[in-house]
This record gives sequence, structure tokens and C-alpha cells, in this order.
Amino acid sequence: MSHQVPGSVSHMVKGALHPFKPLRIVGRIVRRASKPPGLPPGTLIHTGPRRVEVPRIEVIRYSPEDLRESGAEDLSPSRLREVFSERPTEQEGMLWVNVDGLHDVDLLREIGEAVGAHPLAMEDVANIGQRPKAEDYGDHLFIVVHMLRAEGQPFRIVDEQVSFFVAPGLLVSFQEQPGDVFGPIRDRLRAGKGRIRGQGSHYLAYALIDALVDQYFHVMERLGEQIESLEEDVSDRSPADTMKRLHHLKRELLLLRRSVWPLREMMGALLRVEGPLMPDSTKVYLRDIHDHSYQVIETVELLRDVANGVRDLYLSQVSNRTNEVMKFLTVMASIFIPLTFIAGVYGMNFEHMPELAHSWAYPVVLGIMLAMALGLLAFFRWREWI
Repeated sequence: MSHQVPGSVSHMVKGALHPFKPLRIVGRIVRRASKPPGLPPGTLIHTGPRRVEVPRIEVIRYSPEDLRESGAEDLSPSRLREVFSERPTEQEGMLWVNVDGLHDVDLLREIGEAVGAHPLAMEDVANIGQRPKAEDYGDHLFIVVHMLRAEGQPFRIVDEQVSFFVAPGLLVSFQEQPGDVFGPIRDRLRAGKGRIRGQGSHYLAYALIDALVDQYFHVMERLGEQIESLEEDVSDRSPADTMKRLHHLKRELLLLRRSVWPLREMMGALLRVEGPLMPDSTKVYLRDIHDHSYQVIETVELLRDVANGVRDLYLSQVSNRTNEVMKFLTVMASIFIPLTFIAGVYGMNFEHMPELAHSWAYPVVLGIMLAMALGLLAFFRWREWI
């Protein structure tokens, strides 16, 4: 039974020609058209996967002097209206409502009506797959950002859409599932340190977006470590699964690029908002995120270039090793072709071949064949072909 040795040339060639199974990245990048065409604008239809069984709402009310947290487990319309009826003014404090789970469109509709959100904004909340953006509806802002997390082995980026409704004294955040990167923000609110408790919804929106962008750097660091490890493996021994691992990382880079590329445009839109929804005092901090967005995009492009370099290095090594094998086989064939010719001539069994009558003919022919082989080897060595 024949078998292939891992790391052999034939094994690597097969890995290069058949590096991976059919791509499964399309469903994570291309927005699925599960919404029927022709519906009126503002129609709420959830187009993403259902990631929780029952939506959960977290309510945080705070002011410079006080903070109260509660969970609205009763999601009835009356309970929701009660939660938002206690909405404070900018001078009194802030109300932050966080919603985990977007599949319940009736709940989203009730929240939208309670806070006066634009129907198009609520439609984008339910339609998963929106690109990062910021829209000014006059009395409130609507912001979409992507929350990225690096999970599992092999490395995989989990992309989750996060939407913000920002109005005076109110911020409503929508997430697909529980678990986020806002823990440090909640800790700062509970501790009452810094300026966050004394600022309005615009500053809270900045803090949440800043936490999401900071998380991008952690994801890119993990991705960079994976690419660096793969580059070292390729340089050392070129394992057989190199192309499979490389294509996996390149697919994750595609997802990362799709999520962060519009970030610069979104931050530019927020910086252009005029009025109390985004005052100049907060725009100073937004410009810092704007600068970070450039760094994120540049790092993503750099990682793509490095990944392409690793791919080229691997393919070059496979090609070089294949050429070495072909060169060896060519040298062996060049040596045996004249020997085969001589053997073929004396194997024709003609009756009248003068050499056959001499007792020394056999060793002489073998000596000639040996001399030809050694001469060809010396010639190849002299030309530095071997």
C-alpha cells in the first residue's frame, strides 16, 4: 500500500492545488436577501440568525450623584413604556437601555415608538449586515458599528452588528446576543470616576464606540500572531496544511476588512453633525477615534500584504522543490538515455554482430557505458547543473 509522507513535494503540490474545502465565508460577508422585495420602507423584518431564545433588556440610569441598574424581564408594551417614560433630561442625567436579541420585531417596534426612532433606523436595526454608518435624523442620531471578537482555534472572527440610538438624555444600544466589550464602560459608570457620569448621551456614545474600536486592535493582534506563526512554519518546514491555514486567515481578513473599512466614513459623518446631539466638546474625542480608524485600516491592509507574501513564499518553495526533483530526474534520464541506446543496439540479436564473437566484448561495452555515465556526471558537475 502506497502512502505519502507529510511534507513531501507531491503532498505540498496537492495542498497547493486543493488547499481548502468550498468557501463558507460568503454567508458571513454577503448580506442575505431574506427580506421580500417591494415592502414599504421601515418594514421590520429580522434578516439575521436568531442568537438568543428570549431578548433581554438592561437599563442603567445615572447622574453625577447616582446610578441605578435593573433588568426589564417583563417585555410587555406597558413595561417598555414605563421604562422610557422615566427618561431624564440632559441636565438630570442619562438613561442607557441595552437590548440583547433582535429577532423579536414586535419588541423592536415598541422600542422605536417609545423613543421616537425613525422607522428607517429601526429597519436597519433588524436587518443584520449593515455597513458601519452614522445618520442624523434631526432629533436623534442612528449609528451602526460592528463588534468583533477573536475566538476558537483555528482562529475565527465573530462579527456582530451593534446599533445605537442617541437622543438627549437617552442612548439605546441593540446587540444580537449577550456578551460585549462594554464591561469597562459599565465599571467606569459604577465607580463614578472620570467625566462619563457628568456627560450626556453623546459622550456615552463616544465611549462605547471607542471600546469597539479598541477591540479591533486586539483582534488584529491575534490575527497578526497567526500570520507570523504561519510565516515561521513556512520558512522552517512548509507543513502540508499551509495553504489551508493561509486561505482561512485570508478569509478572516476579508471579514475584518469589510467590517472596518467604512469606519472612517462613519466617523467623518459624526464629526459633521452640528448641534447638541454632538457638541464640539465631544468631537475632540471623536477625532481621536477617527485617527484610530485610519490606523485600523492601514493595519488591515498591512496584514493582507503580509499574508500575500506568505502565500508567495510558500508557492515559491513548492515550485523550487518541484524544480529540484525535476532537475534530478532529468539528470538521471540524461545519463541513462545513451546507456539504454547501447543496450538496445546489442539487444537486437542480429546473427552477424562482430563484437559478439570476442570474449572481451562484454566487459568492454560495460566499461564504455560506465565511462559515459561518469563523463556525463562530470560534465553536469562542471556546468554546475548538479
